[in-house]
Amino acid sequence: MSKKIVLNALLGVTLVASLAACGSQTDSSAAKTGASAAPAASGQKTKLSYWTIDRHDADYMKEVIKKFNETNKDNIEVEMTVMADNFNQSVDIAFASKQAPDILRTNDFPGFVKKGYLLPLNDMMTDEMKKRYNNLLVEESNMVDGKIYSLPNTGQYWRLIYNVDLFKKAGITEPPKTIQEMVEDAKKITEAGKDIGAYGFAENFKNPSSAFSRIANPIGSLSGTSVVDGYNYKTGQFDFAAYKPIVDALRQMKQDGSMLPGVESLDIDPLRAQFAAGKIGMYFNHSGEPAVYQSQFPTKINWSAALPPTIDGKLTGTVNLANAGNYIGISANTPNKDKAWKFMEYIYNLSFQKEYHEKGLGISIVPDVNAAAQKPAMPGIEGFLPTKYDALYAPSPSGVVETKVEGTKLGNVVIKYMLEGGDLDKILSDLTTRYNTALEKARAAGETKMKADPNFDPNKLQGSLAK
Repeated sequence: MSKKIVLNALLGVTLVASLAACGSQTDSSAAKTGASAAPAASGQKTKLSYWTIDRHDADYMKEVIKKFNETNKDNIEVEMTVMADNFNQSVDIAFASKQAPDILRTNDFPGFVKKGYLLPLNDMMTDEMKKRYNNLLVEESNMVDGKIYSLPNTGQYWRLIYNVDLFKKAGITEPPKTIQEMVEDAKKITEAGKDIGAYGFAENFKNPSSAFSRIANPIGSLSGTSVVDGYNYKTGQFDFAAYKPIVDALRQMKQDGSMLPGVESLDIDPLRAQFAAGKIGMYFNHSGEPAVYQSQFPTKINWSAALPPTIDGKLTGTVNLANAGNYIGISANTPNKDKAWKFMEYIYNLSFQKEYHEKGLGISIVPDVNAAAQKPAMPGIEGFLPTKYDALYAPSPSGVVETKVEGTKLGNVVIKYMLEGGDLDKILSDLTTRYNTALEKARAAGETKMKADPNFDPNKLQGSLAK
C-alpha cells in the first residue's frame, strides 16, 4: 500500500475529500507524498517531497523544480504537492503518522517550531549566507532562541490603494499625507462622485479584526507608535490608546457619509469588485492586489498605491511587513537533510529570488534581490515596491492573546464605536486592560516569548531592507 493511501486512510472520509480538492494540483512527477526513504545508494535518485500552500506560483515552481531535478549533480529529485486548504492540518497528520514531507512551506512558523517539525539550519548555513540574511533574522519570525529554521523570501507591503480618476474628479492632486487629509479627501470624493454612486472610503469590515488591522497597523507603525495589532514592542504591553486618532477618523468618515453604504458587512472580494468598478476612492491592502486586478477583477480605472498616511504627517516609523520572515524549511524527521539543504540552497539563491520577484509572484524583502532585480512586470506594482520605510518586525503576540481575551475583541469594539460612538478613551482603556490580562496568561502558559524591548525604535529600522 502506498504512503499516500495510508495517509488518506488516516485522514478519514471527510478529510480525504477535502484534501483531494485542495491537493490535486501536484507536480507531474509527484506520485508520492510523505517523507522520502533513507538515502539512496550511489547513482540512484533520492526523492524528496516538498509540500506547499502556495497555488499562485505553482506553474512557475513546477518549472523551477523540473530544472533543479534535471541539473543537480547530487541525484536529487524533488516532488512538489500543492495543498491550498487544510495545509496545517495535513502537516500535523503527516508528522503524527511519520509520513512528513522532507521540505515544507513554513505556513505556521511558531506552531511548527513548537511541535518540533522543523530542523535548525544554523550548522548548514555558510558564513556568507548568514551575512546575507543578517538583517532579516528575527526571533519568532524565522528563528527561535537563536536557532534558524527558515529564511525570508517575499513579504506583503501595506499601502493605501486609491482611484486616481476619482481623486482627479474631486480636485485632489496627491494621496493624503495625514489621517485628517484622508478624512477630508474621502468627503470630497463622495461629493464629487454622487453622479456615479462613488464613495471616498471602504474596508472589508465584515471581518472587523482583519479590516481594522489593515488600516491601523500601517498607519500606526509608520507614525512611529511602536504599536502593531495593539502591542507596543517597546513596553511589551498592549496600548490601544495609540489608535485613538485612527479610530476617530473612521468614525468621522462614517458620520460624513464618506464610506460605501453597508461597509460593515462588506467582504474583501466584493470590496475589490466595487473598487474595480470605480465606486471606491480609497482602501488599505497589501502588495497582492496588482495580481487581483490583473486576473480576478480586471479593471479599466486608473489606480495606484502610496505609503499610508500618518497621524501627524511625519514619517517617524516604518511600515511593518506582513507574511514575511520565513518561507520554507526542512523536516526534522527527514533522513536526507543534506540533500534537502541542497534544494533549499537552490531556492534561497539570488538568481531564483530575483526572477521570482521580477515575475510579480511576490515582492522580495531580501536587500541584494531588491538591488539587482528589475521592476516586476505587472501593472500597478510600482506603488508597492520596497522603500526605506518598509521593515520586518517580530510577530506581535496578538494572535495567541486574542484566544484568551475575555469579552468583545478589538475589531468588533472598533466597528461598534464607528457606527454608534461612545466614550472612546474609556473604550480603548478597557481594551488595553483586557488584552494585557490575556497577555499575562499567554506568557504564564509559555505561549509567547515576546517581552519588552526598551531599545526598539521603528525609526532606526528605516532602510533596513536595503542594507
